[in-house]
Amino acid sequence: MAGLPRLVCASANPDKVAEIALVLDGLVDLQPRPAGLGDVVEDAPDLEGNARLKAVAVCEAAGAPAVSDDTGLEVDALDGAPGVFSARYAGDDVSYQDNVDKLMAELERVDALTPEQRTARFRTAVMVVWPDGRALSVEGAVEGHIALVPAGDGGFGYDPVFVPAEGDGRTFAEMGDDKHAISLKRRCSHTLRSPWLVAGTFRYPARPETEGQNSTSPSNLAD
Repeated sequence: MAGLPRLVCASANPDKVAEIALVLDGLVDLQPRPAGLGDVVEDAPDLEGNARLKAVAVCEAAGAPAVSDDTGLEVDALDGAPGVFSARYAGDDVSYQDNVDKLMAELERVDALTPEQRTARFRTAVMVVWPDGRALSVEGAVEGHIALVPAGDGGFGYDPVFVPAEGDGRTFAEMGDDKHAISLKRRCSHTLRSPWLVAGTFRYPARPETEGQNSTSPSNLAD
C-alpha cells in the first residue's frame, strides 16, 4: 500500500495472517514472510518467548520490521492447560478438531460439566521487532468459558468452544465479524495503533527503547 510503512507478518498460519491483517488494516503495508524461510521452532516456555522467536527470525530474514503473535487457551479446571501448547495439544501435525476433541475429553475427565467449572481465557502475546534490535511486546487476555458442545463454523482453533464473557452467549465461531469487536488481537492493537507508533511508522519508534518496557496488561486493553 503506497504511503504506509512496511511490516512483515511472521506467521505462516493463514488464519492468523488474516486476523493480523484485519487488526492492522490501514496502519501498515503488511507483507508475507520470506517464501524461503522454514518453520521457526517454537520451544520457548511462554507465549511472549515464542512470539519473540518468530518475530526475530523473520525480521532477520526480511531485513524489515516484523510482527508476530502467540496465543494460548488457559482453562482453569486443567490448571491452565493447554496454554503455551495450545496449537499442539493433541500432538504434532494435528488438526484444529483434534485439539478441540482432546480439550473436551480432558474437561469431561475432570468432571468440569458446567460453565462455572469451565472458565477459561485466550491469552495473546504480540511482538514487533525492528532490524536495529528494538522490540515492543504487548499482552492481553479475553475471559470466558468452554462451551458444553462446539457451535459455529467460523473462526479457527478453539473458536467453536470458546464463549467470551463479554459476548451474548455465542462462541467465537458463531460470532463472525462480531468476534473482532472483543477479540484479544483487537485489544492488543490499541497499543500497536498508538500515536507514537503511527508517527514512528514502524521503522524507528520514538519510545520503545527496550523490549518489555511497553508491555500492556489485560486491564489496560479492556476498552
